[in-house]
Amino acid sequence: MFKLTIRIIPVLILLLIACAKQSNAQGVSAYFGMGSAIDSAATSSGCPAKQIDDPFNALGPPSSCVTAPTMGGIFGLFGADFMIKPHLGINFEYAGRFAQASYLPTEGVNVRPSFYDFNAVFQPTTGDKRIVPVLEGGIGGAKLSFYGVQTGVFSSSQLLGSSNHFQLHGGVGLKMYFKSDFFVKPQFDIHYVHNLTDQYGRNAVPEVTISVGYTFGRQ
Repeated sequence: MFKLTIRIIPVLILLLIACAKQSNAQGVSAYFGMGSAIDSAATSSGCPAKQIDDPFNALGPPSSCVTAPTMGGIFGLFGADFMIKPHLGINFEYAGRFAQASYLPTEGVNVRPSFYDFNAVFQPTTGDKRIVPVLEGGIGGAKLSFYGVQTGVFSSSQLLGSSNHFQLHGGVGLKMYFKSDFFVKPQFDIHYVHNLTDQYGRNAVPEVTISVGYTFGRQ
């Protein structure tokens, strides 16, 4: 999914730029960066706190209970804004963990979480300012991809399956233009993911990122 999104994002950006030229848009911004999304450990029914049931163990809880993982690590971020009006626009964002994280280490199972969302964007100030606050709100999805890992002389991993969830998304950021139309954008997001407590401790996942980008057609 992460590699596929890397290929899709440039196409999406080109389409947004083309739309901006056709509709006299107030600016199209493309950006990428990194940060982290954080969630606590889950607790399965019948298990002690912060332990989950190992589905590969036929004994069942409490014998099958193992230490639950937390979400964290380094995430990559890709996004694009399309300002339809000076203060109002639409946005697409994707954030995914760069590397697989251990999920059930005793079974050799890893996980790679990712989030994608489509948002309405509000910029209280006009695009010609050096500092532009950005407010986002929308819907999307979260995907947890699970991998079976084999270690040895040559390590390998194979996709075992995935768990997909609906999410509500909100974010607040700050575009700080440092050279012409280039900007740095620190941002705080909150993903409210339906039924994420099946795998982690909370449905609400905070995310902090910083990205760099460029605005086409800034007015």
